[in-house]
Amino acid sequence: MSGAGAPGHGGAADTGDGPSRAAGSGGGPAAGSATGSAAGFLAEARELLADHPVADGHNDLPWALRAQAGYDLDRLDIAADQTGRLHTDLGRLRAGGVGAQFWSVYVRSDFAGDQAVSATLEQIDCVDRLLARHPRELAPALTADDMEAARAEGRIASLKGAEGGHSINCSLATLRALYALGVRYMTLTHNDNLPWADSATDEPGVGGLSAFGREVVREMNRLGMLVDLSHVAATTMRDALDTAEAPVLFSHSSARAVCDHPRNVPDDVLGRLADNGGVAMATFVPKFILPAAVEWTRLADENMIAQGRHPLDSSPEAMRLHAAFEEAHPRPVATAATVADHLDHMREVAGIAHIGIGGDFDGTPFTPSGLDDVSGYPNLVAELLARNWSRTDIAMVTWSNAVRVLRDAEAVARDLAPRRAPSTATLESLDG
Repeated sequence: MSGAGAPGHGGAADTGDGPSRAAGSGGGPAAGSATGSAAGFLAEARELLADHPVADGHNDLPWALRAQAGYDLDRLDIAADQTGRLHTDLGRLRAGGVGAQFWSVYVRSDFAGDQAVSATLEQIDCVDRLLARHPRELAPALTADDMEAARAEGRIASLKGAEGGHSINCSLATLRALYALGVRYMTLTHNDNLPWADSATDEPGVGGLSAFGREVVREMNRLGMLVDLSHVAATTMRDALDTAEAPVLFSHSSARAVCDHPRNVPDDVLGRLADNGGVAMATFVPKFILPAAVEWTRLADENMIAQGRHPLDSSPEAMRLHAAFEEAHPRPVATAATVADHLDHMREVAGIAHIGIGGDFDGTPFTPSGLDDVSGYPNLVAELLARNWSRTDIAMVTWSNAVRVLRDAEAVARDLAPRRAPSTATLESLDG
């Protein structure tokens, strides 16, 4: 979740959009500009995704279903085309070549204590009901082997990721309960600090991770739950890497060197992923990837607040307010090329085995042109092909890196389980 709610946007993959060099999109070798060349890259991208589909690290559909329909899955049925309301439905997932999805069981970081835990359970229930409702298309997945089995069956492997440590209410037993309910990563913070971890978008608190925060990381490693470092402060990233015994994940973060936003990953942290084995998944949120969009989004959020709306509000009325603001203040538009600029840099610094894709669809009100919704992934793959990325490298980014990082976390958990009992530490016992 980017820090703003998500309206629906129109589909992109079937519009004929291909690799491009939009003004201000960044560097990289020129893509084929002739229609035939662009069409060829797009056709090759779709062929590649048929064999090596996208394993996306972050989609906020469950929160959108909560906000727009109160979890009424009849009222907002993803078996139907939801263009204009959601970024995500089953048809567009297929059109986009999605083979696995971490569904975010996010709750807002101003939800506190038991409220956050209850809301997270409601989000988990929403995902479980989606899987029960659409068993031919969505396959429950808890392990890397489950992901591969779903791909072999032609179904979309569906995993859960909790977005923010406020969801465990400073309780390691609650963390274990979330794991038992299928949560396979937890983002340590969302937009606000926790008593035990600093967020990227809050003032420094404990200076990274507290002693209890480091215990959370160790317990996640013992369970086999991926430690997700999107949304956390750079100090928290470094403390987590110092503590972790298993690979970490950035489920939806891009490169800070390309767009200087605190939600992105500094180069020194990207450079540590090779030794750690982790994966950083580039996001599509314009304000995190396009420098010109950073200031524009701040002003758009201030406009919402001035009109008595939370920036996270994704109701139809809130989106009308966004549209009116955008008409008066034209929005800087990112493209698939903008995302590719980040992937180029992340590959150079972290290595091809340590990058992936985490779009944050239905968690942001604005998306790049050509990546308007979940049908747009072929446009990004076409852009990478136009930049002379090999099919082998792209397959790692779309599929195998995500599978491998979960498999490696599972292996660490198997090793730790006989040697380490479940932790009974508390915030008070470790942090005073």
